[in-house]
Amino acid sequence: MKISLIQMNTQGNKSANIAKAVELIEDVVANDRPDLVILPEYFAFLEDPASAMHASGESFPDGDAYQTMSALARKLGVTLHSGSMVERQGDRYYNTTVVFNPAGQEIARYRKMHLFDVNIPGEVYYCESDNVTGGKEVVTYQVGDVTVGCSICYDLRFPELFRALRDKGAQLIVLPAAFTLMTGKDHWEVLARARAIETQTYFAAIGQVLAHDAGKNWCWGHSMVINPWGAVIAQANDGIGAVTARLDMAYLEKVRRSIPVANHHVLG
Repeated sequence: MKISLIQMNTQGNKSANIAKAVELIEDVVANDRPDLVILPEYFAFLEDPASAMHASGESFPDGDAYQTMSALARKLGVTLHSGSMVERQGDRYYNTTVVFNPAGQEIARYRKMHLFDVNIPGEVYYCESDNVTGGKEVVTYQVGDVTVGCSICYDLRFPELFRALRDKGAQLIVLPAAFTLMTGKDHWEVLARARAIETQTYFAAIGQVLAHDAGKNWCWGHSMVINPWGAVIAQANDGIGAVTARLDMAYLEKVRRSIPVANHHVLG
């Protein structure tokens, strides 16, 4: 199985962002012919304030981002894991992954489960839950014989989700993100490698990169694929582009036979 990760620098122009995503996807499919292509978190729109993000939201299956990705998956004959988008349902908004199969049909929808809330009186207040509703379902889907698990960004810090994905049969776990520069430089790789090691899965971490909001916010990038032993086998550079890796499922089974941690849990 071959997968391609698309690293983007999404801004506040939704149509331009979608067009750039299409360009990058078409290019990597033409050059590398992957089975699965993965976009980063909020690939279609990433800009403060929350009202702007809400305005970019779509009621699936309507909306430019949804329809464009569905049509592109069908056109190129690939499975397309569309990072995440702002999903609008009534008066609620979700940070949502939608996955399309090579026929352009939706085969999975995952709403980000863990929301980043921090309130330090007199210092900082940021509560994602003020603007986004958290999801509740653990979601997997199939690409051929491979089971793929869904997660998004801040989920990375909660290993119980990834154990649940492994217990549902995940062999590859995908994490689209917009990890900040400050936390990314210290936590991005070490946490992603830990999740791969403890679940004995391939782990694909796909990030936004460079500056957003007129330079007020920066994302870490460093999109990468990690094998079930915890080794980074492919990593993007510090700019916009793509990285591709081939996954060896026989190697995954060898790792799981060598250290059968799934059989040894004594809690939960």
